[in-house]
Amino acid sequence: MAKPPSFDRMSALIDAAAGVVAETDLEQVLKRLVAEARSATGAKYGALGVIGEHGVLSEFLHEGIGSEQALRIGHLPTGRGVLGTVIRLNKTIRLERISDHPDTVGFPEHHPEMSSFLGVPVAVGDVAFGNLYLTEKDGGFTDQDVVVVEALSRIAGSAVRTARLQERLRRVAVVEDRQRIARELHDSVIQEMFAVGLGLQGLSQIVESEQAEATLLDAVDRLDGAVETLRKYIFELRRDPRISPAFDTRLQELVARMGSAYPATVTLDHSLAVSVASTLEDEMLAIVTECLSNALRHSGAESVQVSVRLTETGHEIVVSDDGKGFDTGEPTSGMGLENLRTRVENLAGELTVASFASGTTITVSLPN
Repeated sequence: MAKPPSFDRMSALIDAAAGVVAETDLEQVLKRLVAEARSATGAKYGALGVIGEHGVLSEFLHEGIGSEQALRIGHLPTGRGVLGTVIRLNKTIRLERISDHPDTVGFPEHHPEMSSFLGVPVAVGDVAFGNLYLTEKDGGFTDQDVVVVEALSRIAGSAVRTARLQERLRRVAVVEDRQRIARELHDSVIQEMFAVGLGLQGLSQIVESEQAEATLLDAVDRLDGAVETLRKYIFELRRDPRISPAFDTRLQELVARMGSAYPATVTLDHSLAVSVASTLEDEMLAIVTECLSNALRHSGAESVQVSVRLTETGHEIVVSDDGKGFDTGEPTSGMGLENLRTRVENLAGELTVASFASGTTITVSLPN
């Protein structure tokens, strides 16, 4: 049984442990572990291998070998030879000469000669995380070196777990901050913009000048557009940034967001049997946005229906309202339909607009 470390070595171990635990960034934890283990044992070289899939090394942090020499050596170890034995057995291995071990495979060209060796597993709980390797100590590694490095590796395992937890907490804090900003935007900024818009709309009904009325209504339209943009930001802020939502979820959020800004009732019927190609998702959502915005802002409709369906040749988007129609042969004052037509043409699709006194239906057909 190994003797307990001397008072001086215990003091050094406590200092080393404190240094490792003080780090909160995972990469810095690992680098600090290597540095403190070298310092505590007097090893010339130190490294830490992180175990990836299939039990091979996915990362390899090293100290003692300069950057130029590392470049000459070439690729980093992947876990063969004695390093792989430490991984496979998951226990401490101490050698006077690496070359004497039956699993040794030698060193690549330009690699410094190494003789004495100490390899210690680093675990996070009961799960092997990596292994700490120390080489080239004058006189070889002692029993007390083993005790000190094993203790340091256990402390490092706890530090790794803490760093991971802190990172998760930081992500949660980011999500909570996004939620707070979203609430403030919705509860104060948007409500204020709504109030201003209603005031301008009221003024437009009592002014005598047609030019003044047109200017006020244009300002109301611009405010509506700004409100819609803000609502989009709010929905994005409320969404967990760690999760990428499916297309149907994004579609439902879009329709709910736009519908909530107007008195009209908006309903959605979507029967997508398969997911939309990622390259088409944003384009389809932009088309729905343009169609729905036109209906909500200009038709005076009480209800609007949005439908997104799969067809034999691709996808079909239909937006219908029961508002006042318009003459499709006459040029419109806004850019909505023109923008929509250009977007659909760029996707090699077809756009059909049917408008009557009882309402308007816009149909967009897109190929696969």
